[in-house]
Amino acid sequence: MKTLQVQRQYSTGLLRPNIEQALIAAGKDLNHIQPADLGAVEDFHTSGRIATGQLAEVAEITSSDEVLDAGSGIGGTARFLADTYGCRVTAVDLTEEYCEAARWLDRLVGLDNRISVHQGDVTDLPFADAGFDVVVSQHVQMNVADKSRLYRQARRVLATGGRLAIWDITDGAPGNLDYPLPWANRPELSHLASADQLRAVIEAAGFTVIHWSDLTEEAAPFMEALLSGPVGPLTLHAFVDNFAEKVSNLAGGLSSGRLRAIQGVAQATT
Repeated sequence: MKTLQVQRQYSTGLLRPNIEQALIAAGKDLNHIQPADLGAVEDFHTSGRIATGQLAEVAEITSSDEVLDAGSGIGGTARFLADTYGCRVTAVDLTEEYCEAARWLDRLVGLDNRISVHQGDVTDLPFADAGFDVVVSQHVQMNVADKSRLYRQARRVLATGGRLAIWDITDGAPGNLDYPLPWANRPELSHLASADQLRAVIEAAGFTVIHWSDLTEEAAPFMEALLSGPVGPLTLHAFVDNFAEKVSNLAGGLSSGRLRAIQGVAQATT
């Protein structure tokens, strides 16, 4: 039941046509699209592409890495990594509509030869043991109640010495959150843990944390600026329902300290 609820949180039935319309409105030729042309429409997480770039740097991703993007959305992170580093990326997401849009966008920008997209559950990954060097996960665990299983699965598919790279929202100061939020229209779909709890679960799954940083003080003003800036056609408004209210509630939670933004890298050791 929860799986269906999460799928309904993200699926609209209008994803591809809305993005296609946004690209055309931005003056893009659909027959000649470059990865950079997709802009802010593809990064559905706090601080967008800036956060993805920073996470890739601290995870030290290289062209030789086999990367799994666990909870890949419409594939923005996978395309960024494949295009920037030349690595092979496997993407997995629970929502089939997101997977279909990701495959279409991968083909559109000519990266489908480096990226494979799979529909699947991050707590039951459809991949063999020790097949990846890096697992990247951005803003996924907030929808996952069983975080132990989530990170045990990440550890299972990583080779020993591989890295788990996360960019996530955690619980912060006591107080009520305003809904809807980007990952949950209602409280029962949100499964926030504190930063300490999240780190402990990751370590218990067989990882050694090698980098852990609270970037709330950077993320909060970024999201406030996003709210106050102009709304162009190539933004997340193109496919995220009620986007402005969701981001406003997220920005408010970050600014108040009720939510925290955590960047972390952990090495698969045991």
